[in-house]
Amino acid sequence: MTLLISHLAHLFFLSLCIVTNANGNRAYSAKFGRRDVTIITDPVLAGLLDQNEAWAQNMDKTRPGFFNESAKAQNPKVLWLGCSDSRVPESVITNSLPGDIFVQRNIANQIPSGDPDALAVIAYAVDVDHLQVDRIVVAGHTHSPFLLFQTDPALNNWLSDLYALAVKLIDSGSSDGSDTDAELSELTIENVKMQVQNVAELDVVKEAWKEGRDLRVVGWLHQLESGRLKDLGICAGPLGEVGCGL
Repeated sequence: MTLLISHLAHLFFLSLCIVTNANGNRAYSAKFGRRDVTIITDPVLAGLLDQNEAWAQNMDKTRPGFFNESAKAQNPKVLWLGCSDSRVPESVITNSLPGDIFVQRNIANQIPSGDPDALAVIAYAVDVDHLQVDRIVVAGHTHSPFLLFQTDPALNNWLSDLYALAVKLIDSGSSDGSDTDAELSELTIENVKMQVQNVAELDVVKEAWKEGRDLRVVGWLHQLESGRLKDLGICAGPLGEVGCGL
């Protein structure tokens, strides 16, 4: 088994070494299997590396020893289930440090029951043998481009539950097409509510409640136009919505 793991690691390990090309620009010489690829660091990527260096140096000055302590273990108190939109980075908008929040983000903050990625993240976060997080935030946001119909088949498949929810709202009469902004706002909130319910139906969450844990699943909204987070008053706890307010 050890030999097999070593062999697989040899096949799939990506080794990077910094080199300098003829123009004096930094580049990465990458070896993957038998294929050699040189990736020139363009200004965008170089900028990210430089910003990381500046950030790390500032952390060393303002919080000496932080990285050494962080490398030992993580102990987040919150699991954040949010959207992949680049404008809603959870650590930034909550002014949190690395290690404060365990995160799962995807297009339109969906938590479908059959998605192995989301299920694995939630299981690892909630399970007592791992992080034992007792606060889960499902975070939607305003001005989401993903609430509108997408032409890409993969996106349409991923957002099928969201589209079904939109149809349900139309059929119920709460949406008549006369005010697009208001209807998208309602859909955003109803989507958060649906995902909170989906999380509450997961076996790992129900098991935590059976064990007597005070696990809460709440719905928040990030308002891009103001930068503020809003508590939507959507919550699931050991007794359902009864006494769930935090």
